[in-house]
Amino acid sequence: MTSVQLKLGDVVTRADMKAMFGGGTQGGIIPSDTTDNILIYADHDSGKLYGYQDGWLAEEDEKGPVFEYTGQGVKGDQTLTDRNKSVALHEEHGRTLRVFVCVGFVNGKNGTKQHRYLGEFMVDNDEPFVRRRALDENQEMRWVYVFRLRPVAEVEQVAEDFVAAAPEDTIETVSAVPVSDPTLLELKPAEATTGQVSKPEKNSKKKVTRKASDAVEITWREAELSDRFLAFLTSQGHEVKRVKIRIKGLTATFWTDLYDVTDNVLYELKGSSGRNAVRMAIGQLHDYSRHMPKKDARLVVMLPEKPVDDLAELVVHAGMELAYEDGDKFIGWTAG
Repeated sequence: MTSVQLKLGDVVTRADMKAMFGGGTQGGIIPSDTTDNILIYADHDSGKLYGYQDGWLAEEDEKGPVFEYTGQGVKGDQTLTDRNKSVALHEEHGRTLRVFVCVGFVNGKNGTKQHRYLGEFMVDNDEPFVRRRALDENQEMRWVYVFRLRPVAEVEQVAEDFVAAAPEDTIETVSAVPVSDPTLLELKPAEATTGQVSKPEKNSKKKVTRKASDAVEITWREAELSDRFLAFLTSQGHEVKRVKIRIKGLTATFWTDLYDVTDNVLYELKGSSGRNAVRMAIGQLHDYSRHMPKKDARLVVMLPEKPVDDLAELVVHAGMELAYEDGDKFIGWTAG
């Protein structure tokens, strides 16, 4: 079998794909050592053991469909190193992501696994991944990376590969713990300042030029800000949580930023104080506030530095409050 013969929906083994693309046969993420490919193997059954489900989100946005894939690492917090890093930086390294889904065994339950080929993907340039809480192999909670994969050509979508929709609204309040991961900075390549021409978005012939590490750097800044503000609130004797939201009929899972239970304040943090970040924070707070345990929560936009006056006025106009970090202080934060 050659790559030309590999068609959407083909059922293959890992040995078949090793012979075709190179690389190994173990693990969910297999970078090839002989070709410019990274093979990604999803397994719906094994994902259930850790409380997550990889697959297509039913909800599409203006850029098209998203396939969620949880990174590699079964014990403790996942990091963006090794094979997870290879996925995050696949475009910078000129590699193609090829996704497969386990569909059974060749010779019964204990035989060789078979996988169905879905097609070629790339990580979403604007939001390459999200971090979520999930169980590890010891049934302990940890942070995992969930990659948001976008098709770069025609792909196969079948019903069993879609994430299950929530049967009802569920609102779960969970402990707020530090979210920053120092390995995020490893995703900033030395040539990041030169920018990159990405592949065309779906249904568009226009190429988009962006810095390869912009989204990752902003994510890192937001996580660091979150950890500092969490430590500050805790030092003030406040109980701080996060809220996990699933909405009936939808497949996406939403996580709020910090929720100050003591003062009933919901904070949306951003890694940038620019207009797009502020607009997004306002929209997210409006959305999340409808599902909060207490409907009258104060809504606060938290930024890494003071924004321009016009954006500060926009936050107030939206009926919200503004807070930001200034050196070792948090301006706009008030108790009670």
